[in-house]
Amino acid sequence: MEKIQNQKHTKETFYYALSRMLERVSYYGLRALVVLYMIGETLKMERTEALSVYGWLTASLVFSQIIGALFGDLLIGNKKSVIIGGIIQAIGAFSLCIPSITGLYLGLFLVSLGSGFFTPNIIANYGKSYLNKTQLLDAGFTIFYLAINIGAFLGALVIGYSGEEYGYNFGFVICGLLTLLSLIPILKTKEEEFPEKEKTAIGKRILTIALAFIFVGLFWGVYEISNIRIFDLQLKLAEISTLDIPKSIWQSLNSTLTLPISIIAIIVWTYFYNSQFFKLLIGFIFGAIAFGIILFIPEVPEEKHTFYFIASLLFLAISEIHIAPIIHSILTKHSNPKYLAILISLVFVPTKIFALIFGLFHERIYDNPILGVKFGIIAMILVSIGIIGFIIIDEKLPTTRYKNH
Repeated sequence: MEKIQNQKHTKETFYYALSRMLERVSYYGLRALVVLYMIGETLKMERTEALSVYGWLTASLVFSQIIGALFGDLLIGNKKSVIIGGIIQAIGAFSLCIPSITGLYLGLFLVSLGSGFFTPNIIANYGKSYLNKTQLLDAGFTIFYLAINIGAFLGALVIGYSGEEYGYNFGFVICGLLTLLSLIPILKTKEEEFPEKEKTAIGKRILTIALAFIFVGLFWGVYEISNIRIFDLQLKLAEISTLDIPKSIWQSLNSTLTLPISIIAIIVWTYFYNSQFFKLLIGFIFGAIAFGIILFIPEVPEEKHTFYFIASLLFLAISEIHIAPIIHSILTKHSNPKYLAILISLVFVPTKIFALIFGLFHERIYDNPILGVKFGIIAMILVSIGIIGFIIIDEKLPTTRYKNH
């Protein structure tokens, strides 16, 4: 670990983080409302049909982000794509106020398309703003990740509540206005000149990026299948725990623990630098420990197991912060900046592929949730061993160098 000198976060960091937070408040607020809106008095859809439409919305984001990234990197530029995406997403939120199936599908299509333009391009531009201070990339993306989590939390809480309290149209209008508001900080950012990598150590860059794709897919895939057991324990312990924790907090306990861990990581990584793959190693080790603790909580937990469960969620939060933002940091550092948005958009593909593979065993895991946790431990340990091997090999590979325009 070495001390970081002569590098600091700038106002651009604040602009991008604020923009992303406001857009996430809008997006997750809309998601909190849209299923309730579909099964409500206006559209009166069956619950299964509403959940199917919701599933198509989330699945379509993979494709819309690839399209948005292609436009951003190859045709109109990342900043213009963010602005166009925000406007389209806002129009989509407003379109949901049309009380018909046509308004619903039009609104969801535009929200998906707009988010597809917005997301990969703002991540790419944010990463490019750090390419002259790469030791701060990890801290920078953790700030960005914190903004996303705060936005998601506020969106589900505030927009979800206001929509149910004052009507869905009110909620959708607020979502649209927040998305438009998120564009103001982007307008204040400048186009960054970024260093361009020399055509050396191409093998190392390809290997590093490929491993990042595999790791992020495995992490979220394992997280998903293990979440069945975590959710089950969460419900049971919320009923028997004597701790003064509201049920609403129980449901978002993992997210709540992620916030302080993020802040600690931002402070430490702003002043001290360690390799990105070392951080990934820490993340997967803590993930294995978290699942190991869950494994020792019996099928029918008792009051004393509450602290074990909270400890496992704390370790899982540490794991998440050492993996999720670091993946984007790795992609930014080792890719060609001209095609960064495209690469960012593709990072969601292995996650979906692993989710589909693990989905084949969903029924067995649902009937025996411990099986998912056991698989999670094995996967985390194997990945940790793989990372140790890569760190050893990495020392012998040529180093990527930068040159300025």
